Amino acid sequence: MLEIEIFSDAICPWCFIGKRRLESAITTADAKDGFDPEVRLRWRPYLLYPNIPTEGVDRDELLRRRYGPRGDRARVPAAILAEAAVENIELRYELIARTPNTRAAHRLVEWMYTEHGWQAQHALVEALFQAYFCLGQDIGDTEFLYELSKPYGLTESAKDSVLLAKGAIGAALDAELDKQLQRGMELGVAGVPGYVMGGAYLLPGAQSVETMQAIIQRAKTKFSAA
Repeated sequence: MLEIEIFSDAICPWCFIGKRRLESAITTADAKDGFDPEVRLRWRPYLLYPNIPTEGVDRDELLRRRYGPRGDRARVPAAILAEAAVENIELRYELIARTPNTRAAHRLVEWMYTEHGWQAQHALVEALFQAYFCLGQDIGDTEFLYELSKPYGLTESAKDSVLLAKGAIGAALDAELDKQLQRGMELGVAGVPGYVMGGAYLLPGAQSVETMQAIIQRAKTKFSAA
């Protein structure tokens, strides 16, 4: 079994594009869930904006501070829109009013893996990407995150621990995030997406499906474990 760890942030468009390409790279017709049974995915945290306040910031204001008069939320590089469209993603930047702090979302993603496995985690990540990029939802809002994640297994009793980092469970999730953020830097993840195969080999960026397929095949031979 080859584990592929994906260092990612839910507000990174290339991470969304890379997710779709990775799925294409590991899709096989004879598998029960459609994916290569010799591959397991594990989503890991990365913070594009680590210093954003918990409540997030107005995206228009953030863009004006960074780009001045050119800071128009609907102005997106044509290359990103085109690459996304190839993967059947419609990026609706004009709908995004806030740039969120994504730490709560990362705690949720980590909890989902430990409680419900990688398939549930993977499905939740897709839901987060779609909520932010296609619907303009504030994925830093904990009430929204709760409603989004209920179909994937988050319960009322676990909500505050996971989303507000309360109690021992919340503290443990935060500690794990910090550990993985540090580990990502040590592995050389300087931007996202970053794919770590077998805990050792880093493939940076949203590579083509063909490149991913070739490297995954080599990694399965070299790094696969029980």
